[in-house]
Amino acid sequence: MPSRRTVLTATAGVTAGLAVGTGASALGSGGRGTAGTDPGDKRSDDKRLRAIVGRMTVEEKVGQLFVTRVYGHSATDPDQADIDANLKEIGVRTAAELIATYRVGGIIYFTWTHNTRDPRQIAELSNGIQRASLTQPRGLPVLISTDQEHGAVCRIGKPATLFPGAMAMGAGGSPADARTLGRISGAELRAMGVRQDYSPDADVNVNPANPIIGVRSFGAGPDAAGALVAAEVQGYQEAGVAATAKHFPGHGDTAVDSHTGFPVITHSREVWEKLDAVPFRAAIEAGIDSVMTAHIQFPALDGSGDPATLSHPVLTGILRGELGYDGVVVTDSLGMAGVRTKYGDDRVPVLALKAGVDQLLDPPHLDVAWNAVLKAVRDGELTEARLDESVLRILRLKSRLGLLDRPYVDTKDVGRVVGTAQHLAAADRIAERTTTLLVNEGGLLPLARRTHGKVLVVGADPDSPSGTTGPPTGVLAAALSELGFTATALPTGTAPSPATVDQAVAAARSADAVVVGTYNVTAGSGQQRLVERLVATGVPVVAVAVRNPYDVAQLPFVKAYLATYSWTDVELRAAARVIAGEVAPRGSLPVPVQRADDPARVLYPVGHGLTY
Repeated sequence: MPSRRTVLTATAGVTAGLAVGTGASALGSGGRGTAGTDPGDKRSDDKRLRAIVGRMTVEEKVGQLFVTRVYGHSATDPDQADIDANLKEIGVRTAAELIATYRVGGIIYFTWTHNTRDPRQIAELSNGIQRASLTQPRGLPVLISTDQEHGAVCRIGKPATLFPGAMAMGAGGSPADARTLGRISGAELRAMGVRQDYSPDADVNVNPANPIIGVRSFGAGPDAAGALVAAEVQGYQEAGVAATAKHFPGHGDTAVDSHTGFPVITHSREVWEKLDAVPFRAAIEAGIDSVMTAHIQFPALDGSGDPATLSHPVLTGILRGELGYDGVVVTDSLGMAGVRTKYGDDRVPVLALKAGVDQLLDPPHLDVAWNAVLKAVRDGELTEARLDESVLRILRLKSRLGLLDRPYVDTKDVGRVVGTAQHLAAADRIAERTTTLLVNEGGLLPLARRTHGKVLVVGADPDSPSGTTGPPTGVLAAALSELGFTATALPTGTAPSPATVDQAVAAARSADAVVVGTYNVTAGSGQQRLVERLVATGVPVVAVAVRNPYDVAQLPFVKAYLATYSWTDVELRAAARVIAGEVAPRGSLPVPVQRADDPARVLYPVGHGLTY
């Protein structure tokens, strides 16, 4: 634990120049902050920020580098279970105690830490965090962040507006839609006090077996992905929220999840330049505020065997030197196995800073990491000047976002901004442009209510992200019923047993049509047997890939196949409208689908997509 005495004995008072009135509205600060675009304004603001850094203690500077989790819906009065979790994992009771003890520069919101119950609560939590920080000696606003990628990864659910995920947006192929997504999502996040979003994913997904990126990527085409990354960055940052391109130098060709292992990328430097680097270059050209590192080994870029997060050649040599990026660099979570395999938790944050990182995200043991960095400075391994570089970048970002002058949000704005009818309608329209029809033999789709009025909806029911109101089967059945069908849901899971398959087949025989949701189908799996048995009944079967579009290669006997790229409500409702013929499918594959029996051959190429 750091010394409370060291942190708290400085002269009390809010940092000079900060306006901290509780009535300030985050939405009124004009997007990218108050510094303006005039070079004189920038020089003046930089002078102010350097003065702030000059008055900070070493302990306060160390704190600014950390972005950490904290349990609870309130900064000062969380539930007892969250107090217990905080004491066990962080050694403090509340977010307010966390800030008083460590003076952290950032806090990340998660669903599982109970930070995101509803939009108004989130806004009040954000204000509570800012108040706790600004009442400290030389207190600075906290940069609050989250992973709101949309699609498969969302931390804030309904009633916030949820959009299709990245690969669905890739299927839509519209930079204008991507910019709209960023602008609307950014406005809603900002209204809740979240000023940094760890999105968009700039990885180029060229490996169908990638267990962690997949549909979080815009696709397999670097130029197409780059255009959408840039557009989404522009949208978020126009709304006054820092976008984050991740995971540098590129996580799209891994077969290992860096949460649980240490992936190795075998691309040559030439392949990296033409493939992985392209979306990151586009993000930098678009003015990206922050870049997140990857816990991957990339021998062609650094032969040391270190993860990119800890690599000076990758972060300082390539990202800062060659690509010319001078914004904030944030690590991926320091609790992931990919960054902990080679070094201990006390060495990882120090090595990350030496590599060129600015923000240290969610270390597993904050006390160990905080004290390790402080010790490295006192021992001379890290200079205080090196800390100043990162603290200044972080303060520049906070200033651009308007945090230094207007740190609080007006909770009255939440209902006027978050989940409005206009925003929800925009998400629905965009989703309709992403749904992809891969197979439609004999013109089975659209289903006619007159001949296929009684529909059985079966299939996978994976754990629901925040953008869902229930299992995909239930969402699809409800959406089809609203469109005039008589639809019944029968969830069969991602690994249906023979008895479950028999139950679904028996139910199918009394239906006019079956819609089956698939989720990462493999050869010989229960899902594959389920679909094959359903087709054998002779009842028309429509399959919907609710995550990876690659499923279709394992199901050659299906006569109609749609890809939604995720199982969130907005995508499933759009699929229902396509099935019913309310709208025509307009998406096209942003990744190739290889043959199951010969992966060297392409079954459906990039750009494939049928319509009617």
